[in-house]
Amino acid sequence: MATEEVLILAVTKMLSGICTAGFSCKRAPTTGLCWIRPVREFDTLLPGDMCDDDGHLIRCGDVVELALVRPRPETPHTEDWIADFVRHRPRVVRRLQGQKRAEFFPKYLDGAPEEVLVEHRRSLCLVQPADMWVRFSLDARTGRYEAHMELTLLGGMEPPGARSRYGLSITDLKFRALGRAWLGAQGGVLELGRDELAERLEAEAFYLTMGLSRSWQGEYWPLVHAVHVVPDYAADIQLNCL
Repeated sequence: MATEEVLILAVTKMLSGICTAGFSCKRAPTTGLCWIRPVREFDTLLPGDMCDDDGHLIRCGDVVELALVRPRPETPHTEDWIADFVRHRPRVVRRLQGQKRAEFFPKYLDGAPEEVLVEHRRSLCLVQPADMWVRFSLDARTGRYEAHMELTLLGGMEPPGARSRYGLSITDLKFRALGRAWLGAQGGVLELGRDELAERLEAEAFYLTMGLSRSWQGEYWPLVHAVHVVPDYAADIQLNCL
């Protein structure tokens, strides 16, 4: 078993739990650093698995010490590592923030995101949108809440499904919490283009962690796992409202 520091770049909602992923310190030719997706040997990762000893949920930007047992690569999810969350709780050792955070994202943009989004040779990439549009919707009667994004990447690439009726699902816990707070209890629909979103968040730049779902109906679907805003923003994550 190896203990390794991982910079968390996604903490996401799944149907029955959560998913997380990030960069290790090891170099990689196309992505700059190696992606790691810590998973349990059996069953789905739960929010409690990614809480530190004080009960705080690990956040994007945290550098976390994880106990990695062994790799479990299954194409396209070649980044999976079985981790021990019971005997070795995740421990935050530092946080990437401020100017270092702003400089990090453009430095480690994926050199071949089509390997993830089109070819399905692997399942995680860090990208920058050239343009994007987000849609938050909440049915106050049923409590059904959804967050979607339509986007084009720098270089003109459009991920499959990114120009469909609603775009791609956003699974980012923090960004979903932000949209939920903006909608309020009354619900409804909120649609924002890139410029409107930047104005609300006083953002200078946006970056995305994108990845592939697990197999569903024999397909792997592109997802927006994290929306990284520079400068960063605050949001209160309520796990029962996402």
